[in-house]
Amino acid sequence: MDQEEKQKRIKALSERMDQLGRQAVCVAFSGGVDSSLLLALACRSGRRHGQPVYAVTFDTALHPACDRETAERVAGELGAVHEVIRVNELELEELLENPPERCYLCKRHLFQALLAYAREKGAKAVLDGTNADDRKAWRPGIRAAEELGVISPLAECKMTKELTRELAASFGISVAARPSTPCMATRLPYGTRLDAGILGRIEAGEAFLREIFEGNVRLRLHGEIARIELDPAQIEKAPARREEICRRLRELGFSYITLDLEGFCSGSMDRGLLEALCGRDVSHGMLRDEGVHHDIVAEASAHHE
Repeated sequence: MDQEEKQKRIKALSERMDQLGRQAVCVAFSGGVDSSLLLALACRSGRRHGQPVYAVTFDTALHPACDRETAERVAGELGAVHEVIRVNELELEELLENPPERCYLCKRHLFQALLAYAREKGAKAVLDGTNADDRKAWRPGIRAAEELGVISPLAECKMTKELTRELAASFGISVAARPSTPCMATRLPYGTRLDAGILGRIEAGEAFLREIFEGNVRLRLHGEIARIELDPAQIEKAPARREEICRRLRELGFSYITLDLEGFCSGSMDRGLLEALCGRDVSHGMLRDEGVHHDIVAEASAHHE
């Protein structure tokens, strides 16, 4: 993407947020780079037009506690009204078996709560941080947002993850380089029953691993086998800390501990689902190639519909 195209997209986003900020807005706020940039722009527009901006973070069973703590800090830095809403997704019976439509069911439940909060505050616009790249990945939750009328300005203005990070950094947003921390249910294969105790152990394991490794860290559980995913550049650090890692993860109740030599792969737990929908093999290497990944998701989505 050349500089002219970048500036065109940034200008479109700025104008869109200024338009939205002429009224009270409510932002689904995780504390990640996408929603933080959105909140910064919403606050700037809100100050210009004298309108309130509400940053709403969900305290849930499926999101790590570090998200809530980070969101509280960043909302304070940006000057937004911050609200935490407690939602227990595990109360939804249809969600417990971790179905392929989990993301859709969960997002629908969360956005319904967010819309109720927005109505209470008189905020007519409800925004989320979906970016242009998210629309090319396997994200059933995006359909829930669209059905409920949640607005995704980053995606509308073709803001990629890379460009979002660049703009966030230029604004001095403290989480501009923060790795993504997706829903904890993505650490388990589809069809595996979601259990608060298991999810808590995985969260604790990942928190420990992040003290050792930089970048993306995932601890995925396949029955009794815990599989560690790290950015490739971090893998060589693991052997020197092998005993420490194994000891701590065994303390958390993991029986067999493995290191995935292919490294971190966003959406790696979707591989089997994508293979079933496409009717062909899908390797981690294919998922790591952005263009190929997008093509696979498009093919799978066509079959899914």
